Amino acid sequence: MVDVDRPRKWPAYAVAVLFLGYAAGKAAFALQARLGFPGGPPVSAAEAESYFLDAATAQWFATASGVLGACVALATVTALGRRVPRALMLLVLAGMLLAVGGGAGIMIVDGFVGIGVGWRWYHGVLGVLVIGLFAEMLRSYAAATRRAAS
Repeated sequence: MVDVDRPRKWPAYAVAVLFLGYAAGKAAFALQARLGFPGGPPVSAAEAESYFLDAATAQWFATASGVLGACVALATVTALGRRVPRALMLLVLAGMLLAVGGGAGIMIVDGFVGIGVGWRWYHGVLGVLVIGLFAEMLRSYAAATRRAAS
């Protein structure tokens, strides 16, 4: 049987790798001053012009958010990160789950049902995996810090 209360570190490492991959993709597009994500649906020039930030600046902000997300994921399994108050870290992780879940949810719905964004079925599968992986990271952190607090 699987011990569901046992904390695991591998989900946090996997989430950190995913966030760094996101950041690398956004940095690649920032260097090209393009919106979108490599491997994702294209963004039309008309849509790109409708944003209040130019494409490169928007992508650099997204790159920074990916690096920050990777740092938070790693903080859930490192001694330095465990010094952060549990309530604050759980609040940050819940907010990140909403953001990640929202993006992944769009990929899932568009990939399987089609809402016009352009994600394919395999993006939907990836969205399901990302939500599950992030939820497991959050659960593992909560289990590990619950034992330390007791």
